[in-house]
Amino acid sequence: MAKDIICETVGGEGCGLRKVLEIIGGKWKILILCAISSRTSMRYGEIRRTIVGITNTMLAQSLREMEEDGLVLREQYDEMPVRVVYSLTGKARSLLPILFELRDWGLKNM
Repeated sequence: MAKDIICETVGGEGCGLRKVLEIIGGKWKILILCAISSRTSMRYGEIRRTIVGITNTMLAQSLREMEEDGLVLREQYDEMPVRVVYSLTGKARSLLPILFELRDWGLKNM
């Protein structure tokens, strides 16, 4: 039964946990997902103001990677000045209940 809960070889090829950590691991990506989840969409500056301590470089890099991984949708409007908004994909929204459970666990146990 324990095999079913984790994986055959923890962290090996085909391990679901490894795949998840590859796309949402690190210090900022989970926080970005949670920040954007508070609205339908957010502009870059709004995200940056919402997440304490994130730098422009880390936010830009994380958003780019999350877009490539299918978690974030970036929409650029043909206006002057250019307006760009970010929203979560269905794939990212399906992660939210799990992330909120982790948040609740942290509040209770840390």
